[in-house]
Amino acid sequence: MNVTRFDPFREFQNMQKTFEMMNRLMKKVEETEAPSVDFVPAVNTREADDAYYIEVDLPGVKKEDISIDVKDNVLTISGERKVEEERKNDEFYRVESFYGKFERSFSLPEDVDADKIEAEAKDGVLTVRIPKAQSVDKAPKKIEIK
Repeated sequence: MNVTRFDPFREFQNMQKTFEMMNRLMKKVEETEAPSVDFVPAVNTREADDAYYIEVDLPGVKKEDISIDVKDNVLTISGERKVEEERKNDEFYRVESFYGKFERSFSLPEDVDADKIEAEAKDGVLTVRIPKAQSVDKAPKKIEIK
């Protein structure tokens, strides 16, 4: 039977190597991820008889900094938030800046009229109205066999 001597420093070295390996792995994962999004705005969706609605909370975002696109039946809302708050006093001076990009995508149902989509920004809320296409008569129909 071989007797081995306990070396506490060896255990710490092994732990350090493990942490270094984990850090390298995490760094590789970060580098291969999709482009970073700095914040994700809250979204409410609802359906009415004539349209679908998407409401996005975008406080401090100007409508000029928002983009809405439709491609391959996917509606994408993206933009950038640029907010700077400055406070001056005789005793202190403080500036807080909030910057960040965002992007949200939504698959549209088949029954929408993409050419008539409307959007309005008011009081920090973006409302997108997606009208439903005019319904075709879906009543049962008898097909004659020739």
